[in-house]
Amino acid sequence: MNRHAAAALVSLGAIVFVYYDVLSSLVRQWASDDNYSHGFFIIPLALYIAWERRDLLRRAEPKPDLAGLLIILLSLGTFAAGVLAAELFLTRISLVGLVAGITLFVWGRAYVRQLIFPLALLPLMVPLPALVFNQIAFPLQLFASQIGEATIAAAGIPVVREGNVLELSNVTLAVAEACSGIRSLISLITLAIVLAYFSERRRVARTLVVLSAIPIAILANAARVAGTGLASHWFGARAAEGFFHGFSGWLMFGVAFAALVVVQGLLRRLPRLSIGSRTRRRDEPATGSVPGAMNVEQGCSPAQ
Repeated sequence: MNRHAAAALVSLGAIVFVYYDVLSSLVRQWASDDNYSHGFFIIPLALYIAWERRDLLRRAEPKPDLAGLLIILLSLGTFAAGVLAAELFLTRISLVGLVAGITLFVWGRAYVRQLIFPLALLPLMVPLPALVFNQIAFPLQLFASQIGEATIAAAGIPVVREGNVLELSNVTLAVAEACSGIRSLISLITLAIVLAYFSERRRVARTLVVLSAIPIAILANAARVAGTGLASHWFGARAAEGFFHGFSGWLMFGVAFAALVVVQGLLRRLPRLSIGSRTRRRDEPATGSVPGAMNVEQGCSPAQ
């Protein structure tokens, strides 16, 4: 075993020892919270991308950087603050900083440049603080409700909206937090990052693919709410419950992903996006990459 493999194993062992409780709590939340079930895929994906760049890493010259030690100390300080304040987000996000710091301290900047994309993926596995999550989810609920009201009214169906509740003649639809679309938003952004990395070489195009996931996911969820309202009026309240409710979430997520692929395909036809962004080969170093009533009890499908 060479010294770099030994250093990697020692670093991994130290991380598991110090962060065992943090890692186990992350796994439990991924398994119980559909908003973050994609977390199971982040670490394997990051490891695969790092492995894919193994030849570049072999050719990179190891040059330990003391700046990495500073990042390690700051990350451990963040971890300690999170433990003392019982703030899960701080303890979890500090893990990302620790991994980046160890990479820089032990192997140097050349290795960090090669691993910048898998390192940048790791924050996606960390659930947002409840305060931030609610600040995002509530506006999405209202937006979906407004689009649903406008669409239903445009179809000539009487509807009254009170906040995130839509009152139709035969059913009341409550756009709950689980139906805000944040689940599909997070999942689609993750897929967009992966799609952009594996299918685009131009940085500007990659960025546009990822950014396009935001309006696509929001509009797809709003369309789902509107469609549920129309279906409930035409076919009865059962259209907003059980299998039909869950299936509509997966269906719209599929439509959203298809729209994302279309955007990516269109961007590939625009050569001007290469201006200011050098086209690189896959084997060159990367410098950066970046789913009655519909109510809270019923929730939404995992795709949202």
